[in-house]
Parts: sequence; C-alpha cells; structure tokens
Amino acid sequence: MKLLIVTVGHKMPDWITTGFNEYAKRMPREAKIELLEIKPEPRTTGKSTQQIMEAEAARILNALPPACRRIALDEHGAMPTTKQLAGQLKDWMGEGRDVAFIIGGADGLHDSVKQSAGQLMALSAFTLPHAFVRVLLAEQLYRAHSLMHNHPYHRE
Repeated sequence: MKLLIVTVGHKMPDWITTGFNEYAKRMPREAKIELLEIKPEPRTTGKSTQQIMEAEAARILNALPPACRRIALDEHGAMPTTKQLAGQLKDWMGEGRDVAFIIGGADGLHDSVKQSAGQLMALSAFTLPHAFVRVLLAEQLYRAHSLMHNHPYHRE
C-alpha cells in the first residue's frame, strides 16, 4: 500500500523537503509515503480564484490513481486523534488500496476535489501553511504507524 501525499506546490524551502523526507524514509515498505507535487496555477494570468482552483483541481484529479482512497485535507473536515488515525491506517492497510491525501494550494481545494473524496480531514483547528502540512501529515502517518506497532516513538 502507498500513502500518497498529493499537494499543490513545488520548489519548497529546504527545511520542508528535509522534514518531509525524514518521516517518509522511516516508513516501512508496506506503508510507503510518496509525494506527488502538482504544479500550481500561475496567479499572474488575471484568472479569478475560482478559475485557478478549477485548473488545479483538474491537475489533481488527473494525477490520482483511479482506485485509490481519496482524503481531502480541509479545515472543515473531521479532526482525528493520533489513535483514531492509527485505527484508520490499520483498516486501510487491511484493504490494500492506496490512500491519497490531497492538499490544496494557496486558495484551498475546489469543491470537485472535495466531492470526489471519500473523506474530509483536518489536521488542526489552526490555519496552516500548505507547504508545512506535508511535513505534519508525514509525521502523523509515521506516528500512527509507530503506535500500531507499539514502537516507542509515540508516547502518552
């Protein structure tokens, strides 16, 4: 099973790339994290925010593997605890399907992406920079997997 982090944005600062890579490399083969970066729509073309989000949505939807479970990250989604995420991860691993976590760009996700998702998930009640979300999500997936296997990384 692959855990895909599909995110609008590229050319991230080194600390973002380093942080993401650190947690991604810790994951075992059966729950590998892969990053799929979607090129953002230029903001200098005079397009409206809606048109920008539609263009990014088309890129996202075209990039997703057809049979994957889709989880859109959205501030209005359910906010699982780490234990709940570990339970979901265990269930997803039992299904064997790839899971795609979808992170929008600066303007968020278009409704078509949210509607195509089987689940909306929020990582925090805070507004987070979308670049940072990839690091936070990778860490939480690693933490959830560690919790599932009684690894000492997760403490309570």
